[in-house]
Amino acid sequence: MQRRHFLGGVSAAALAPLAMPSLARAQTESVLRFVPFVDLSLLDPVATTATPTRNHAFMVFDTLYGLDANFQPQPQMVQGHVIENDGRLWRLTLRDGLRFHDGSAVTARDCVASIRRWASRDSFGQALMVATDELDAPDDKTIRFRLNRSFPLLPAALAKASPSMCAIMPERLAKTESTRQVTEMVGSGPFRWLPDQHMAGARAAYARFDGYVPRGDGTPGGTAGPKVAHFERVEWTTMPDVSAAANALQVGEVDWWETPSPDLVQMLRRHRQLRVEVKDRQGLTPILRFNCIQPPFDNVALRRAVLRAVDQAEFMQSYSSDPDTWHVKLGMFCPGTPMANDVGFDELFGKTDIERAKQEIAASGYKGEKVAFMLPMDHPVSAPLGQLGMDLFRRIGLNVDIQAMDTGTLFQRRNSREPVEKGGWSVFPSMVSGLNILDPAVTSVARANGLQGWYGWPTSTEAERLRDAWMEEQDPAAQKKLAEQMQAQAWRDATFIPTGQIFQPMAWRRTIDGVLDGFVKFWNVRRV
Repeated sequence: MQRRHFLGGVSAAALAPLAMPSLARAQTESVLRFVPFVDLSLLDPVATTATPTRNHAFMVFDTLYGLDANFQPQPQMVQGHVIENDGRLWRLTLRDGLRFHDGSAVTARDCVASIRRWASRDSFGQALMVATDELDAPDDKTIRFRLNRSFPLLPAALAKASPSMCAIMPERLAKTESTRQVTEMVGSGPFRWLPDQHMAGARAAYARFDGYVPRGDGTPGGTAGPKVAHFERVEWTTMPDVSAAANALQVGEVDWWETPSPDLVQMLRRHRQLRVEVKDRQGLTPILRFNCIQPPFDNVALRRAVLRAVDQAEFMQSYSSDPDTWHVKLGMFCPGTPMANDVGFDELFGKTDIERAKQEIAASGYKGEKVAFMLPMDHPVSAPLGQLGMDLFRRIGLNVDIQAMDTGTLFQRRNSREPVEKGGWSVFPSMVSGLNILDPAVTSVARANGLQGWYGWPTSTEAERLRDAWMEEQDPAAQKKLAEQMQAQAWRDATFIPTGQIFQPMAWRRTIDGVLDGFVKFWNVRRV
């Protein structure tokens, strides 16, 4: 179906009146045609941590602060801030010219409502609100935080980019309960959402927001700096058939493919009209996430036994035979960043010992309960890694029930807290951005705050105590020690299994310039 859509577009261009070739060419050049790695199934960035939703949200919504290329928070929608009363009073001032896509001016009241909605779901936001006695808008341009203690990470919290961002939306939308999805996509970002052109499973479309005023200072990088939209229109076309996507890119039917299949990368690199590069050096971490509130993985001893059976190298080799595209011996935090450490590696992630694993599983008290393994068949990475995980689970004696589905269905179903026999789940493969495991402040998979936490909902008093201590600590050396203790506790709690780190290249035509480092972003990109 998607292939016919592309060819239909080409045919339409070919049938355009011969007297207007310059107009047809101009229309084509003003459209950026993009292939995401999976379909955009959920739109509200507060209601889900899905990566396509994050990429969509940064087009439609803006944030008060952004992260620069060095992951430092920089003013974005705010002109700046003033700190008083020994760090317990913050006044943030909005910059001039901010407007929503419906034409209304962005006010501090909109921002306060948006912060509250985001913070009710996000772990970093929750920590900020615990430190906040009062959040209000004394006038249209001022956001005021009255804190009960110093919280120097406030800009970093509001600049968080992954897995969820503090998207600023009109107050009327931000008052929607965070447990309900906002379906009207009205933001103040550089692109407008085109709802009438959205076809679930096939296409999403955006138009440049002419009322957007980029920052006048700074350097584009990360999610900070001037965001200049050079294209009049951006189209996302979902193409689960990787061969069709590769062909479309090579012949120029699309401009940009987010995640080429690893077995096609070398072929694409040989194409003279294409560029294939790894732009996100923090990479992605494929994980297996346990449901910690339902049997059988409410049993921590069983989770530990399964964790000890994992060979990260085996998982990474199933992703790609090229060792330059992956890294093993990965813990809680992104390799190469200050909090990364090797605590526990001597005991974990070595060659799988099947017999030992079976003995440990039997000792855990596992009685053959069904393991509902959700498998997103259309996901180019989670599908093969998930299949390897299912095979491992079976080899070590678990009663695996394959629940094959598309990624959009998985994103919906992982919200369920019901038992397996009532449509719940036991485990699913997922992808965690390196941005999401930079440190304890931003990571969601390491939180253990029960039903307030990320899907799987583990509870660990000690893990939360260590995280709170890290948030309070300002000495880098002491923070590193706490991060090591957190990693040791994570192996004891065994709430998820990191299976390695992968570096996925993007592919785009050489007629496209300005692709920024990090995850996919659509500002600064232009046709040359």
